[in-house]
Amino acid sequence: MHTSELESPLRLRDHWHWLVGGAALLAMLWVLGPILMPFVVGGILAYVGDPVVDWLEERGFSRTWGVVMVFATITLSIALLILMIAPMIHAQTLTLIAAAPEALRWIQDVGMPKIGINVPDNLKIDANYISRWISDHWREATGAAGVVAQSGLAVLATIANIALIPVVAFYLLRDWDRMVESCDRFTPPRWRPLTRRLASECDDVLGSFIRGQGLVMVAMAIYYTVTLSIAGLKLSLVVGLIAGTLTFVPYLGFAVGFAAAMIAVLVQDPSFWPIIWVCIIFGIAQMLEGNVLVPMLVGDKIGIHPVTVIFAIMAGGQLMGFTGVLIALPVAAILAVLFRELNRRWRSSAFYLWGATAAAEPAPEALPPPPSAIALGEGPPLKKDA
Repeated sequence: MHTSELESPLRLRDHWHWLVGGAALLAMLWVLGPILMPFVVGGILAYVGDPVVDWLEERGFSRTWGVVMVFATITLSIALLILMIAPMIHAQTLTLIAAAPEALRWIQDVGMPKIGINVPDNLKIDANYISRWISDHWREATGAAGVVAQSGLAVLATIANIALIPVVAFYLLRDWDRMVESCDRFTPPRWRPLTRRLASECDDVLGSFIRGQGLVMVAMAIYYTVTLSIAGLKLSLVVGLIAGTLTFVPYLGFAVGFAAAMIAVLVQDPSFWPIIWVCIIFGIAQMLEGNVLVPMLVGDKIGIHPVTVIFAIMAGGQLMGFTGVLIALPVAAILAVLFRELNRRWRSSAFYLWGATAAAEPAPEALPPPPSAIALGEGPPLKKDA
């Protein structure tokens, strides 16, 4: 009896409390989902910055000073970026709001009839009403004091969450290596080889996606903004940021950005050359992204289908709101690694390979054709018995 107990240490009645504890932890994370946003964003920033801090440690800096240098660089970069583009985004947003009714009128009265779609008058949206509605509510929305007075606690909670992000990221980044080591020690020794291999694969996938795809998004946003601005599009920054941000879903950023740019340029100047320039810009962008940036910065390690990406984002938003959207793609990448491991084990299992030997045996020789076929010249003649 004692030997049997030693050989079967994973009986449910002896370890049920671990399962209950794990389920309780998942339930607690589910309930606390609305307040996890700063911790999730801080964890992502710590994961992205850890290789840079490790590089600084290899060159003689302490871990704390490496974290301080990384955070100082990130803070200055974000501050300069906000100072440079915030006024432009504000101005172009006002232009977009002012041009929205005219764009709607052009789509209904000019664009859709050109492709053979005529909208009945009783189904058309009144662009003048939308213009008046936007004008009235925009003046109300610009009263920041009114907004704060109506929802002061919500504004303070949002500010507190944003302020927590750098604090959480700093401490996570400083103690990242120790946390990884603690997780490794917490893993049972018999599972450590498999866990370390899967963790390495997950790190490759997440690193390729978060760091690589992030650089692709930034590069494409800069490309769209600069080229559309050179082409004379007034909403180049807004369209460029939207198209660049959505490039993490293959072809979605291209499709949405192209549609937005075409509508904007048709409303602004519906002549021949502006339309041609927009088509050329987005054609070059598609080749640049698919043939240069993604192979160079992301590689082929992710292995997540575009439909899976869309489903993961929608499922994360439905389950945990904005926090779920943030963690959807990292969780999908980890699940993809686990699914590949499960697929390898399934293909090497006895159940999968059962009967494979019989199926691999050579097929029997084909029967000779009948005499009638030989007479018509459709097959080799039968061999005569000696």
